[in-house]
Amino acid sequence: MPHIPISPAILYWGTPVVLVTTTNPAPEPNPSSTSPTQRAAPANIGPISSAWWLGHCCMLGLDASSATTQNLLCSRQCVLNLPSDDMAPVVNALARTTGTPSLPPHKLAMGYRYEGDKFRAAGLTPLPSSLVAPPRIAQCPVAMECEVAKVHTFMEHDAERAGFVVAVECKVVKIWIDERLKMEGYRNRVDPDLWRPLIMSFQELYGLSGRRKDRESVLGAVEEENYRILAAGSSGEAEGDTIRSGFLPEEGQ
Repeated sequence: MPHIPISPAILYWGTPVVLVTTTNPAPEPNPSSTSPTQRAAPANIGPISSAWWLGHCCMLGLDASSATTQNLLCSRQCVLNLPSDDMAPVVNALARTTGTPSLPPHKLAMGYRYEGDKFRAAGLTPLPSSLVAPPRIAQCPVAMECEVAKVHTFMEHDAERAGFVVAVECKVVKIWIDERLKMEGYRNRVDPDLWRPLIMSFQELYGLSGRRKDRESVLGAVEEENYRILAAGSSGEAEGDTIRSGFLPEEGQ
């Protein structure tokens, strides 16, 4: 196939949408104030798609000016909620909203608006978490309670853009799934034939077809529990399923 060189403004090749819930700081008591900050809900929801996982850790790419980022830096906790592919209307209801009352110029230019209660705006229901303060989202089939492990400077090599975004490394401490997603016969496995994540690719929302592109995956022949060495002691008390093969393939092989 012929190839051509291009330079897209974004490189969003297709990643799951994540609804990041964080705890908003409590407003200082001021009965006479009419500031929108006083009307903010206890928790914020930040829709993102710059996220990837390895073991039981996740790296998030975030706008440094967002309420999600500021809340994370303050509380060091969040919940990563994964919507299913039928939840595009929910994500669209949250798109171009911000929990920051004073909008930075780049968000004003893109048509963002302040929204103090994103649960209400998107018709979502908060659920209490087990190990962290931010709530889970009842409508999302997957929720991962997380603690911030480290905040990394992103684009540090670029003097003009350094500090515009941050990379936040999170440790997953508790994982919740819709019970219908659990693979039959296993205690700790997700059935990929049943899980339908909402995917964002170049700003458009997609679902998976559910049809495997090949009859069998070569990597899928490796027993999943072999990877638990990367997740040992990092997300709850559940024991792993029996390991039936004896090696851990290198990531990216």
